[in-house]
Amino acid sequence: MRKIYYVSKQGSDQNIGTKQNPFATIQKAAEIAVAGDKVIVHKGEYREWVRPKNGGLNDSCRIIFEAAKGEHVIIKGSEVITGWEKIEGSVWKVELPNEMFGSYNPYKTKIEGDWLVSPKNYDVHTGEIYLNGSSLYEAVCFEDLKNPKKRFISSNPTWGNRKCKIQDPEQTVFQWFSEVTYKSTILYVNFGEYDPNKELVEINVRQCCFYPERTGLNYITVRGFEMAHAATQWAPPTSNQIAMIGPNWSKGWIIENNIFHDSKCCAISLGKEETTGDNEFTRGLRKPGYQYQMEAVFRAKAIGWSKERIGSHIVRNNIIYDCGQTGIVGHLGCIFSEIYENEIYHIATKHEFWGHEIAGIKLHAAIDVQIHNNHIHHCTLGTWLDWQAQGTRVSCNVYHHNDRDFMIEVTHGPYLIDNNIFASAYNFDNAAQGGAYVHNLCFGFMNQYPVLDRSTPYHLPHSTEVLGTVLVYGFDDRWYQNILIGGNEKDREYGTAVYDGAPISIEEFIERYLEKDGGDVETFAQIKQPVYIEENVYLNGAKAFCREQNYYCNEWNPKATIISSKEEVFLEITLPEQMFELLNTPINTERLGAPRIVEACYENPDTSPLTICIDLLGKEIKEKAISGPLQELKPGKNRIKLCKNHSHLVERE
Repeated sequence: MRKIYYVSKQGSDQNIGTKQNPFATIQKAAEIAVAGDKVIVHKGEYREWVRPKNGGLNDSCRIIFEAAKGEHVIIKGSEVITGWEKIEGSVWKVELPNEMFGSYNPYKTKIEGDWLVSPKNYDVHTGEIYLNGSSLYEAVCFEDLKNPKKRFISSNPTWGNRKCKIQDPEQTVFQWFSEVTYKSTILYVNFGEYDPNKELVEINVRQCCFYPERTGLNYITVRGFEMAHAATQWAPPTSNQIAMIGPNWSKGWIIENNIFHDSKCCAISLGKEETTGDNEFTRGLRKPGYQYQMEAVFRAKAIGWSKERIGSHIVRNNIIYDCGQTGIVGHLGCIFSEIYENEIYHIATKHEFWGHEIAGIKLHAAIDVQIHNNHIHHCTLGTWLDWQAQGTRVSCNVYHHNDRDFMIEVTHGPYLIDNNIFASAYNFDNAAQGGAYVHNLCFGFMNQYPVLDRSTPYHLPHSTEVLGTVLVYGFDDRWYQNILIGGNEKDREYGTAVYDGAPISIEEFIERYLEKDGGDVETFAQIKQPVYIEENVYLNGAKAFCREQNYYCNEWNPKATIISSKEEVFLEITLPEQMFELLNTPINTERLGAPRIVEACYENPDTSPLTICIDLLGKEIKEKAISGPLQELKPGKNRIKLCKNHSHLVERE
């Protein structure tokens, strides 16, 4: 390590940054720190956008930014606003000079971009106003401030033809409205019974909290901070995907042990580079967004999108909540990364805007990304993997109380979903192929369908090199040793019977092709791809695949539920004794085979053979293993601690 720089609220940027003479801003240290240096920040609120100027050299020669041990450091994209004037009833006003916002005024900047669906008839802005730490709602017009009811987007979103669970529209909330003139920004707020001159009122003024302006600043570590109040923009896969914090198209960042909350759109971005496309669909409407997204993949290759230059980030042990679009977003820049031991909740639940890029974790091109041991709950959608989820593994995560737990879309495998608990009523949207689902516990229904109008890329194994593009015919999935529980939603698929009619081997698939008397693409589109389904447990009305040979099925209601205390999360489930007579052998690379299209093995990112040998709680999966993600399950009633629970959610409810 070369130097340690110190930052303190009692310091000065005229100092030299030593422990005795610290800087006053993190930015001052970020301008001079180079590879091998560390920046230690002491307690306090730092209202700034930290823009590192340099990066590290390699994994052992990083630039490290960290909060001083045991001290609370918060970086905010907001400023405190005082001097409010009461104008009518409980409506107050303040006028601010536009100079305080610089070139980016959040109260003039609309939420917009590709795949943003609602609202259509009025604008929502990247600005946000906070009363004692809680974000308020933007009103459609000034007159609405006199009637402080929550206004929702003009058309309710649907997920797989199922309405989202929108909050009670009669809930009384505080609202704000803005007017921007050539010289000032006027904010009007209904504060109800509160006097804003006696309370803490903050407004976001900066787009980011920690985000470099230049690309290619590699090997930076950010740990131990709280970050809040970023005026971030909608981040589809065809945009620059700027967030509260992110590496901005670089390699080897570590983002750990932080708290991120109240980003207008996204908290963490492992996203795209701007020159590969920035909302051209919305700007010009010359081509579909799908086509621009496809072009982004090849444009990225042209500027060096590869394992050697991009990705391989670590995002671990963070708490992420109260963001309008995603907790973690990424396209192309997320490759070969590891995301684990994070708690993510209250994402996209405010419903001021909505589009097709919303989830606790939303990634495109998640090649060899490992997502494991996360706790994702109370989100509109838990995790959404879209395009090129090849070599991706989603393992040992706990999902519950989401409108939907998991979606996989227009990807061809091999991807692996193992040892997870999916405890919401709506578990899966599967618009992909080539997946392996092993040792999961599934409380809810699935929606499985092909996508025959979007040909999407697949790659050489463990590489960004594109091998081809193909439509998603559906199926080609593996379901081994899961516990699937039926439910009460009408006309929904519980279990694996959705795969009925599929062949059960590649040999049978080829026979069906030959029965069609040959042909090319048009013939393959008519034949269901094979599926491989064995050793699952079906309870409470869940239905087995019609050709599954070795399985257990019972109408037994296990009364499965997730119980959250203030600090811990438990699974309660009651199981029949006969279920435990179904004993299995560990699932490995050999048994999983290879997806028909990609012809690549289910294996570890380093190409070594894979064996699923550890369950959700880290216990060994041995010979004669039981189905499901917990090897300590037993007949009768079970109560098992799954993970920690962050207290913010419980206190708010």
